[in-house]
Amino acid sequence: MNALVVFAHGKESGPWGSKIRHLAAIAERHGAAVLSPDYSDLPDADARVRRLLALDLPPHAQLLLVGSSMGGYVSTVASPALKPDGLFLMAPAFYMPGCAVQSPTSAALHTCIVSGWQDEVIPVEHSIRFAQASAAELHVLDADHRLNEVLVEVGELFERFLLKVLAPVHFTGPNSTGTQV
Repeated sequence: MNALVVFAHGKESGPWGSKIRHLAAIAERHGAAVLSPDYSDLPDADARVRRLLALDLPPHAQLLLVGSSMGGYVSTVASPALKPDGLFLMAPAFYMPGCAVQSPTSAALHTCIVSGWQDEVIPVEHSIRFAQASAAELHVLDADHRLNEVLVEVGELFERFLLKVLAPVHFTGPNSTGTQV
């Protein structure tokens, strides 16, 4: 059984935009199944959360949620119910007016945020605030909200994160041999 990577696109994009296509190819190269639901008919972030939670996800060994902008909010707010192994967020729309959850928390084992210093849509301070509150990995790049000009670097960060999340478990308890499984 493979890992499953579920993408959540932003408000102004679609389920197979350039970032998602790029990251999906990386995930598939590492044996993960990918799913990218279409939320474009739902302008409301919390309606998108409900759609994600209502999905009948295929069987999987590990779950990674990947969200961009509003999709970052959606993935994070859904994380307590879905309990993902990893949460990878790009310019997440946190602390924005009109969202039901003003202090989102990650329920993932591993959380990574990538934002741009020149983000004109979501202030980078929002990512810094969330990362500090949740002890998340944070990367701030010389980019705007879309992160298109640093897509290769975002892909490298995603691949490192994916490999960390998918790494075999090490048992080091009293009855273990310290081997990987």
